[in-house]
Amino acid sequence: MKIAVIDDYPDAFRKVTSFARLKDHEVVVFRDTEKDPIKLAARLQDADAVVLTQERSWFPRAVIERLPKLRLIAQTGSHRHHIDIAACTEKGIAVAATSGGNARSTAELAWALILASMRHIPYEVQQMKQGAWQTTMGTDLYGKTLGVYGMGRIGSWVAQIGKAFGMKVSCWGREASKAKAREAGYDVPASREAFFETADVLTLHIFFDHTTRGIVTAADLARMKPSALLVNTARALLIEEGALVEALKKGRPGFAAVDVYEDEPVLGGNHPLLKLPNVVCAPHLGYCVQEKYEEFYRATVDSIVGFASGKPVNVINPEALGIRRN
Repeated sequence: MKIAVIDDYPDAFRKVTSFARLKDHEVVVFRDTEKDPIKLAARLQDADAVVLTQERSWFPRAVIERLPKLRLIAQTGSHRHHIDIAACTEKGIAVAATSGGNARSTAELAWALILASMRHIPYEVQQMKQGAWQTTMGTDLYGKTLGVYGMGRIGSWVAQIGKAFGMKVSCWGREASKAKAREAGYDVPASREAFFETADVLTLHIFFDHTTRGIVTAADLARMKPSALLVNTARALLIEEGALVEALKKGRPGFAAVDVYEDEPVLGGNHPLLKLPNVVCAPHLGYCVQEKYEEFYRATVDSIVGFASGKPVNVINPEALGIRRN
């Protein structure tokens, strides 16, 4: 089979241990992103299988219908909204995907961003390189309120670390999240308004889909303290479009630490958040650790090898397996 791996920014696929299992196949890796669907289809026109990492590229019908040779899409992680699965099934293209797996690396990054922001580490490092010494004062976490929006696996881990730092942990989300928070002994404010008003650090850990798009509004942000830090390692579109930039300009919240953006990758420094002095920006590093790539790509290689041997695994649209491609 000819296998195309797209959007592999750090060239990880060829470095993981599972790659050796594809020695009998032709593998082509693209490290850049092609946004234009027609150009993307042209890039993949000879591929029998395509490996997608997370939601780095969308696979709409406009792409799928231009790939007559494609038989398999192997997707990492649990996100599938960026693939037109109905179009794939209609065309006899199997889509193989697994669960999101261990997401502790995202929880770790959330805390890296919190600490870097509260102690002004990126700024102080740059100042020291320019010859200065101790130009700002940081802020203690002990005794402050950590607001965790969404108590899934990642949110729960983030909350546990906050408690270990001696922070008061406050939680918001769906009823299941609130119940989980109460069971763990965390505070659940009387209202959504109080949750945003009282947090010194507020971190988002909500699963993104059509129901949660824009769930954090400009009005929510306007309630935050001028000294508060908003952290987003989940998805940019959880926040009402354009609201975070405007809120930071107005000073409520006073600071942000962001790992996710509306349109990725962000190249050439071309994003309004990068132009604000009160924001720490990272290039979507949440899951970008060696261990996570090993886990992700081991599952995709399982899917490819199984499909090539006539024993497909992890297929979420099994109806496609019975449709012959022209």
